[in-house]
Amino acid sequence: MTLSIDSVEQIGKLIQTERKRQGIRQQDLADLSGVSWHFLSNLENGKTTVESQKVLLVLRSLGIKIEMKTRSPAGGVT
Repeated sequence: MTLSIDSVEQIGKLIQTERKRQGIRQQDLADLSGVSWHFLSNLENGKTTVESQKVLLVLRSLGIKIEMKTRSPAGGVT
């Protein structure tokens, strides 16, 4: 599945949806990722000041891979 993410809120929703799909409790995912339950709750609720390294740890724990694309000189995405 490929998604276009434009906000922290969308990342949080993706994490919450995938966590629930996999049947993982918040506390269990927090423990698996090495983050606090409070951090994970804030992330899933779209708090914009979350630490990016911790976000990457949570995504990796769920098996979510991030790919980034740059815009071409003409304004399109490459």
